Amino acid sequence: MPGALIPETISTRLQQIAERARATRGGAVHTLSRFMDEAWLHEAYRLTRKNGAVGIDGETAAAYAVDLATNLRHLEGRAKSGLYIAPPVRRAFIPKADGKLRPLGIPTFEDKVLQRAVLMLLEPIYEQEFYDFSYGFRPGRSARNALEALNQHLYRMGGGWVLEVDIRSFFDTLNHTKLRELLYARVTDGVVARLVSKWLHAGVMTDGRVERSSIGTPQGGVISPLLANIYLHEVIDTWWVRDVVPRMAGESHIIRYADDFVMIFAEERDARRVLNVLPKRLERYGLALHEGKTRLLWHGKPRTTPVPGGRMEPPESFDFLGFTHFWTRSLRGFWIPRRKTAKDRFARGLARIKMWLQRVMHAPVPVQALGLGQRVRGHLQYFDAIGNRVLLWRFVKQVERLWCKTLARRSQRGALRWDQMKSILERHPLPRPTSLQPK
Repeated sequence: MPGALIPETISTRLQQIAERARATRGGAVHTLSRFMDEAWLHEAYRLTRKNGAVGIDGETAAAYAVDLATNLRHLEGRAKSGLYIAPPVRRAFIPKADGKLRPLGIPTFEDKVLQRAVLMLLEPIYEQEFYDFSYGFRPGRSARNALEALNQHLYRMGGGWVLEVDIRSFFDTLNHTKLRELLYARVTDGVVARLVSKWLHAGVMTDGRVERSSIGTPQGGVISPLLANIYLHEVIDTWWVRDVVPRMAGESHIIRYADDFVMIFAEERDARRVLNVLPKRLERYGLALHEGKTRLLWHGKPRTTPVPGGRMEPPESFDFLGFTHFWTRSLRGFWIPRRKTAKDRFARGLARIKMWLQRVMHAPVPVQALGLGQRVRGHLQYFDAIGNRVLLWRFVKQVERLWCKTLARRSQRGALRWDQMKSILERHPLPRPTSLQPK
């Protein structure tokens, strides 16, 4: 099984699956599992992250690779015969900027490989179904694409009424029965259906105790984002295209990234109609709005026409995908939509770097510099936006101060003077925003 030939072979099979999906649009796709042989699993293994946290069995990617061919061959046999037992995911918690913890499910490495293999089977099918306004966890699409689309709609429309939507605990309340119905309506392959059902019922292990539920899918699983997209494609996207847009009096748009989405309306009455019926739509699928985080607001140029009551409607800002979206005047005096790093994401980014520095406090300075550089570069690349340079520079400066405090705490001679820190930064400079440093 020459490794160099695998990508070309798999690419041909992916095209065949996509063609079959297009030919059976609106119907069911059968016998998918025949594509999932040892070569397919080998490609899934190649695409699986090797340095991730281990699952409940403690097996690492390196250990699994010792006898990779045998392991993949046995995995194929168990998956297709029904003997594969989906292990519970290991519960871990990630600190949030507000001090709370976000739960994360960590599958075993072998389970990650098999989930990746099934994801490779399902993705070409659903890419024929999903709409262009869905951006989350899809090939060739990113949060940056979603943000650019949102900005273009706002600019072209001159703003509008924005419905900022938050689904309460979506990944914890996703209904297994409804999800299976949606999946089986499009994919009837028994092997695939059985594996997905096993993953839904695998449960979560916390402190040696396994908890199972008929709702929810743990965040962290390879297959979870696609399952979430399949669910929300029916709950939100199809409903929007089929039932909402034809009934709107004015222009309207939706931008969805996984379970985060916003709706834009030219007419206030359209926005209020959707806000009134959205809770009922979600309730049919076991979901609910987070009332404290769902709101309707005017987001656009300051209105020159008085609204009922004689007051003027100023533009309001809202947060979406880590950015605060607002309107401001350009250098030429025109009102334009802009975005800047949201306060909670700014604080969260610094909190994560602070925690990382605490873990590597006694590592050599070059090692710390390398890790900091990777983390700062990732922040700058994501939050690089016109009008956001000041906050990008502020983030870099805050990281430099955190680094200085970390180095000072490990010193036996007390505080580290800033001139000494500047010398370190000259030898190990952190990434900088692409614009000139503000004065």
